[in-house]
Amino acid sequence: MLEKLRKFSGTIFAKLFLFIVAIPFVFWGMGDLFRGGSQNTIVEIQKEKISNQMFINYIQRNYNPEQKLDDRAIESLLSNFIGEKLLELEIQKFQIELSDESLAKIIRNQETFKKDNKFSRNKYEKFLIENRIDAVTFEKNISSQEEKKQLLNFIGEGVMPSVFIINRDYDGINQKRQVDVLNLNDLFDKKIIFTENQIKTFFDNNKNSYKTIYKSIKFIELSPNNLIGNNEFSDLFFQKIDQIDDLIVEGKKLNYIAREYNLENTKTATFNKSGKDKNLNKIDNFPNELINKVFDMSNSEEMLLLEHEDKYFVIETNKSENIQKEITDPQVKKDVLLKLKHSAKRKLIADLITKINQNNLKKYDFDKIAKDNNISVKKINLDSINDDKFLKKELVSQIYLYPEKKVIIATDIGLTENFLVYIDNVKNVFIDKNSKEYDRYLNLSKLKIKTDLFNTYDSYLKNKYKIKINQNALENIKNYF
Repeated sequence: MLEKLRKFSGTIFAKLFLFIVAIPFVFWGMGDLFRGGSQNTIVEIQKEKISNQMFINYIQRNYNPEQKLDDRAIESLLSNFIGEKLLELEIQKFQIELSDESLAKIIRNQETFKKDNKFSRNKYEKFLIENRIDAVTFEKNISSQEEKKQLLNFIGEGVMPSVFIINRDYDGINQKRQVDVLNLNDLFDKKIIFTENQIKTFFDNNKNSYKTIYKSIKFIELSPNNLIGNNEFSDLFFQKIDQIDDLIVEGKKLNYIAREYNLENTKTATFNKSGKDKNLNKIDNFPNELINKVFDMSNSEEMLLLEHEDKYFVIETNKSENIQKEITDPQVKKDVLLKLKHSAKRKLIADLITKINQNNLKKYDFDKIAKDNNISVKKINLDSINDDKFLKKELVSQIYLYPEKKVIIATDIGLTENFLVYIDNVKNVFIDKNSKEYDRYLNLSKLKIKTDLFNTYDSYLKNKYKIKINQNALENIKNYF
C-alpha cells in the first residue's frame, strides 16, 4: 500500500500538497497562549474553536509513520494545521471554488488512473481500495488542494523581476572564482596524535556508550497470498489485517496467530540498532527500515504489527540483551579514535574560525600555515556554484558565500573534508536577454520574489487573525501520542 502511495506522490495532487505545506507559516508566539478553558479545544482562530480531535485526525493523516512522532514533530504539525485553517478562511473570503467539472477533469487527466491512455474507472476504484479511502474524501481533498493552489496563484502570479535582479541571480550561480585551497586534513594528520593512555581514558569515561543492546525477535511476513490466497490488496485482505491487529491488542502471541490463520515460515533474527548481528554482520532477512520500530517497543510490549513497502509483519520480541564491549575490541578502539579525532578537529577548526572572524587570518597567515607544516596549496578555477570537479558542491556553495581576497573555512557536516580557502579572484558574469537560458533565470528570480511575497503574506495573516493555542491541550496531545 505504501508503495502505491509513493508512486502517487509524483502526481499533481501530491505536488500541490507539498507546495502548499512549504509555505513558511510559523505560529509559535502568535497571539496569546492560553492554559485555562476547555481542554477539548486545541486552538482558537478569531472566535472559532477547533477541537483536539480535529488536530489528532490531522496528525494521523499527515505524519510519516516511519519517523518518530516527538514533541517537535507535533508542534510542526500544529503549525501546518493552523496554516491550512487560515488558508481555508482566505479561500472563503475570496470565494474560490472548484466546480465538479473541473475536479473531474483533473482526476481524469492523471496518468495514475489511465489505461491505454484513457481514464480507467477500475484503476481509480482500485487505487481507492488499496489506500483505504472513499471517493468522497479523496475528491474533497483534491478540491481543497486545488483551491489552495488557486489562492496562492492569486497572491503570487504577475510578479516580474527586473533585469538587474535576474543578472544578480545569474551571477550568484555562474560567476567565476579562482581560489587557493589547503587541505586541513593534512594539517590534522600532523597535529592530532593520541597516546594509548588517552584512548583508554576516553573509553573509561564513556564506557556506557559501548554497551550494545541486541533484540531477538520472531516474525511472520503477511501478504495477500498467505492470508487470502491471491495477490490482490482487497477489502478481505485488510479485514484480516485488522483482525490480526485486534488479536495483538488482546495479548495473543505469534504462535496463536500463526495457527489461527494457517501461517507458515516463522523466522527469527537477532540484531542491534544498526541492524547487525553479534558477529557485526548485517542481517538480511528483516527490513532494516523497521529495526528502529522494534527498538522503540516498550518492555511491556511483546507483539507488534508493522507495515513496510506493501508488506505487513507480525513481530514478537523474545529477548533483549545489553552487552558491554571492551577497548580490546578493534571496532571499539576504532570508534574511540574517530571520536577523539572528531573532537580535536572541531577545536582546531573553531580556533581558525575565531581568527578569521577577528580578521586575524589573512593571506600571509594562510601561506605561513602551508609553509610551516609543509602542506601543498592547490590553485583551483571554479566555473560556477555547481562546479564539483575539484570539491563537493556543499563546499563550493560555502566558497560562493564570501567576497574576493577572503580566507575562509570550507567543511562538510561530518568534518570528513576540511579546507582552508583563499578567494583570490572573482569574475562577475551577466546574461544576455537573447540567451537560451534567460527564461530559466527569469523564472528562478520570479520564484525567489514569490517566496518573499509568501513570507509577507504569512506576516499579514499573523496580524490579521487572532490565534490562541491551548498549551494544556497541546501537552495532553503530546502525551497521548
